[in-house]
Amino acid sequence: MTSDTSLDTSSATEEIPAFPIATERVGELLARMTLEEKAAQLVGYWLDQGGEVVAPLQNEMAAAGRHDTLAEITREGIGHFTRVYGTRPVEPAQRAAWLWEEQRRLKRETRLGIPALVHEECLTGLAAWKAATFPTPLAWGASFDPGLVAEMGALIGESMRTLGIHQGLAPVLDVVRDPRWGRVDECIGEDPYLVGTVGTAYVQGLQSAGVHATLKHFLGYSGSRAGRNHAPVSAGPREVADVFLPPFEMAIRDGGVRSVMNSYAEIDGVPVASDPALLTGLLRQRLGFDGVVVADYFAIAFLEVMHAIAADRGEAAELALRAGIDVELPSGDAYLEPLVGRVRSGALDEAYLDRAVIRVLAQKEQLGLLEPGVFEDDAPVAVDLDTPRHRSVARRLAAESLVLLSNDGVLPLAATAGRIALIGPNADRTEALQGCYSFANHVLAHHPDHELGIEMPTVREALAAALPGAEIVHVRGSEVDGDDRAGFADAERAAADADVAIVVVGDQAGLFGRGTVGEGNDVESLDLPGVQRELVERVVATGTPVVMVVLSGRPYAIDWALDGVQDRPGAVLQAFFPGEEGGTAIADVLTGAVSPSGRLPLSLPRSAGAQPYGYLHPTLGGPSDVTSTDPTPLRPFGFGLSYTTFAYEGFAVSAEARTDGALLATVTVANTGTARGAEVVQLYGRDVVASVTRPVAQLLGYARVELDPGQRRTLRFTVPAARFAFSDRTLARVVEPGEVRVWAAAHAEASTPAPEIGAVTGGAISNERARARRTLPGAATAALPVVLTGEVHAVGAADARLVTVSVA
Repeated sequence: MTSDTSLDTSSATEEIPAFPIATERVGELLARMTLEEKAAQLVGYWLDQGGEVVAPLQNEMAAAGRHDTLAEITREGIGHFTRVYGTRPVEPAQRAAWLWEEQRRLKRETRLGIPALVHEECLTGLAAWKAATFPTPLAWGASFDPGLVAEMGALIGESMRTLGIHQGLAPVLDVVRDPRWGRVDECIGEDPYLVGTVGTAYVQGLQSAGVHATLKHFLGYSGSRAGRNHAPVSAGPREVADVFLPPFEMAIRDGGVRSVMNSYAEIDGVPVASDPALLTGLLRQRLGFDGVVVADYFAIAFLEVMHAIAADRGEAAELALRAGIDVELPSGDAYLEPLVGRVRSGALDEAYLDRAVIRVLAQKEQLGLLEPGVFEDDAPVAVDLDTPRHRSVARRLAAESLVLLSNDGVLPLAATAGRIALIGPNADRTEALQGCYSFANHVLAHHPDHELGIEMPTVREALAAALPGAEIVHVRGSEVDGDDRAGFADAERAAADADVAIVVVGDQAGLFGRGTVGEGNDVESLDLPGVQRELVERVVATGTPVVMVVLSGRPYAIDWALDGVQDRPGAVLQAFFPGEEGGTAIADVLTGAVSPSGRLPLSLPRSAGAQPYGYLHPTLGGPSDVTSTDPTPLRPFGFGLSYTTFAYEGFAVSAEARTDGALLATVTVANTGTARGAEVVQLYGRDVVASVTRPVAQLLGYARVELDPGQRRTLRFTVPAARFAFSDRTLARVVEPGEVRVWAAAHAEASTPAPEIGAVTGGAISNERARARRTLPGAATAALPVVLTGEVHAVGAADARLVTVSVA
């Protein structure tokens, strides 16, 4: 934050790092504040808690015996109101009327007259009753369509702004490292560039509506050991810098994000919430972030009760504030009396409070909350949070995210389909279409008799509408979890009597044990939950053609369905929680109204024992003759089939480019099939020789292109040399001169195979259990050399991070 008029903090800024410059209005407010009023601006207050557990250890952290009125609680003011609309089902317009009046009361009755900033969850749409539910972030990644994600973000932001909400707690920019982690469905994918481009698009969309986005979870959260939530992270500084950090850097420098939330985890023994090297040194002083850092719910108290690095709440508050956390959420467990006590005792310099208060007031000033006329208008009386525009974008994004993993010709279904057996626990449930942070699975799970509030056709309902002439026989067969096989016989009979059977399996999203995926729902096995695999196999054994649809929040080890030696489904369609229009989108793809175009945003795992795995591995991170285990995924990053075929022609690249410049790559893509379809053209690269080990394949850029049968289009990629940057042996981020290889491909495995180690050792090392080579569908070009010339280039803020693509 910059201004011509500054608060005089010369004595403080010499000792307090990253001390902000205050505007005149903020400086005047700060000068008038008591210590208690300052602390009040640094906390939230969670209204309407009524037993709904929607945060870790929420019940344990709840303040005991707080029966004060809201006026008493906020007598010194308040920083945030926590989840005004998203804690229980409330009528939006009625709640808005209450909020407008409460904000007016804060202006009228508190000494400084500062309204509260209202924040809500918005990962799959505004998490409020009657609001649109969009696909989960893993589906955003599968779409490879940042432009459409930005449209979605803007619609979510418009809904929030209408209701007087100022900040959204999304997107999640954690790079997936292990699919056993329950929060995978909140993530975008396993590639930092994909996560960064799609996540930045969401930020730009949301903030275009005047709502501040919040990046989660800074930093390294998804690297927890064995995929266990909150578990320690053992990542080295190079992995932190080259894998976990780039998406945040992109959203800060290219997206202009205004808020960041800390990770719960510790990295190498230091909890992130207490680490000034990350939250101030890296985030602010290196990346230039000048917004507000908010604590993940109860993260400050966790420094005492879970990490055991603080003796009490006051010490925890001091650690967090010194590190750089400005606002404690959801409520003031540590930043009120305990923090004030630390300052009064002389243990903590009040200038640390001033640093955070200036940032909080600057955010409120940017949002218009310090303007005299704010909330003096009328609250909205009629609110539509699920308009046709919302539903159109939800349907398009859901359709683009569906990944066809196999197809022997059973899809698309014939328009004249006769009898269809629709089987499985997720075939006729709205909850199965939604992620962990949807309002239905996050909040309405505690209100089972409450209506959903929006239209959400299930797969059964959507398929019946798409095929009105077909007879659809629905049998549940089994539950998502558990070992009840009582429904198997009915499922087998229905399948045997049908022309085709569609079995819809997968997950139930929820929190902390209430589901099979979601926050706190980590797993040791990557087999389909319950007896769902057995259900599918029993249906396949009837001899009726089978389509398996996986409605899930994580990828599962389904080798038996894709590559099994016994009878297997004729087609497998992966749907990552596709939202309110997901059932319709699935029906569109099954019937051929839409050709599938989703691509895997993360590798489809072979087994739990092969985890953690990512396609961004050096040679010895993949299969080789020096080990008898095979981590090769069932299907690689970027994989997905279509109802048509594509070919790549005329691939060319620059012969050389400077280490501080850019290279050009062009390729012509042709639709060689008989159906219209979209190809996701992926540009990959490899640093042939570097000072540290580098991945065998790295996504440089990508583009979706729609093509009619026989149509050709030429794509021109402008690739900054900085896309080849990495942390060298001194941990400086550099581009080194030398040869790199570049190619275009349909997925990460459609490239030149790695060399056989046996050839290098003259046969001295040759593993009898080495994996068999396979060939997967997907076009690819040859890998062409590019020589990066010049000196070693130190990458800085001015270097381009984004690949630009033009289509002719």
